[in-house]
Amino acid sequence: MEVLPKKNSNASNDDNKRFELCKSKTGIQGLDDVTYGGIPENRPTLIVGNVGTGKTVLGLEFIINGIKKFNESGVFMTFEENADELKMNVLSMGHDLDKFISEDKLYLERLHIDHMEIQETGRYNIDGLFIRLGAAIEKVKAKRVVLDSLDTLFTGLDDTILRAEFKRLFFWLKEKKVTAIITAEVGDVFLTRFGLEEIVADCVIELNCRVQNQIATRRLRIVKYRGSYHSINEYPFTLDQNGITIFPIISESPQIIVSSARISSGIREIDEMLENKGFYVGSSILVSGSAGTGKSSLVAAFGDDVCKKNGKVLYCAFEEAPNQIIRNMETIGINLKNHVDSGKLHFYYSRPTLQNLELHLIAIRKIIKEFNSTVIILDPITNIMYEDINSDMRTMLIRFIDYLKMEQITVMLTATVTTSSLQLIQSHEGISSIVDSCIMIEEKYIKNKHRKFLYIIKSRGINNSKNEYELLINPDGIKVNPVDEKELEVSNNFISSP
Repeated sequence: MEVLPKKNSNASNDDNKRFELCKSKTGIQGLDDVTYGGIPENRPTLIVGNVGTGKTVLGLEFIINGIKKFNESGVFMTFEENADELKMNVLSMGHDLDKFISEDKLYLERLHIDHMEIQETGRYNIDGLFIRLGAAIEKVKAKRVVLDSLDTLFTGLDDTILRAEFKRLFFWLKEKKVTAIITAEVGDVFLTRFGLEEIVADCVIELNCRVQNQIATRRLRIVKYRGSYHSINEYPFTLDQNGITIFPIISESPQIIVSSARISSGIREIDEMLENKGFYVGSSILVSGSAGTGKSSLVAAFGDDVCKKNGKVLYCAFEEAPNQIIRNMETIGINLKNHVDSGKLHFYYSRPTLQNLELHLIAIRKIIKEFNSTVIILDPITNIMYEDINSDMRTMLIRFIDYLKMEQITVMLTATVTTSSLQLIQSHEGISSIVDSCIMIEEKYIKNKHRKFLYIIKSRGINNSKNEYELLINPDGIKVNPVDEKELEVSNNFISSP
């Protein structure tokens, strides 16, 4: 939402032009995306959340990024945590606060004001805070200010006067022309302990941490943002040694770049099934089948071919360890170790139960940025989506695939099917409907032998073959051969995995 100036009946058309609110970039991965540019410049922003949700880290990153990325000095005042302990905690994230302090780029202090100091004959006075804060801002010429756990200053005091004091503080910060972040605990009834701060703050961001299936997920939501359009959904975020990363895919339909270029499947016969050209660059491809049908072999052949053509592949393994995958692929003539050694292939390996789908995708996106990947392999995606795919999981996967399309990154996913292809598990149905191409591998029992057969269910924008082919995987490599339809009529029994 844009801010409109007051209209004047005598004003010209130029006077009625819209203008946008000035914003201050936080430099935090994803936050500037969901706020469409950052938090309001020279205005206060309130961060609320329970213990352990990341309020202090967010405030520190805002200050540190201001110094490192935007050449803006900052003041960080904490009303709860010890300053020396804070320095040690931030040092574990690779930031030396003492260096910034010595260069007069940062003023850091734990400020303790006794309740008796601000209570005078039945009224409250926080002028002492203004004096200390004003001196700190002047000392480092600060453009950014963080007041961490400010609400602890007012604990136990009469809340009938607090709104006036908060309002006075926030207007004072505006007069100083600093971009401020104030952190506070979530209240029992109101958003914050006193139900007052969010009324006078220009921007309010809520952090929370929820546990589902014994997995904790931190989430962020922008409650309000005066004078600016903003995303209103909840967004998962991670907090690790690199700081905060918010999953930055917003809900609006992205302007996806459509490419006519093709990328080989790595198997000549499958390319022939796709107009003899392969898949579209930037598309999403799903390879489905029961356990042991060769899904991982197909995606490994795909990744191997990309690396041979100087592409970069990120292989996300949610079942087998990388060394195991490399060893197994060597038995069919695919040497992935050479690509790892050359830096063209990078493995992301994580147990599915370590974290949920959202956190996996956030971690993968960070590696994509660092590794500059052109192709992503998710093997198997069903391991991190469980038996049923709820609306949240489906939405998250759609956002992730949309992000890859915008970046023109081709993704190949595998999905394990435990029943016949006509009665797929719900998670597979949720995935297959959102991908561009879908390959099915089935195992059939013909003439006392288990044989694998492959066909393409769909491939959007491609006149793909409708025939069924036999898949052969042996030490000589992977072959896909045409089959006699009469032979297939002998038996059509699908052999499910035990």
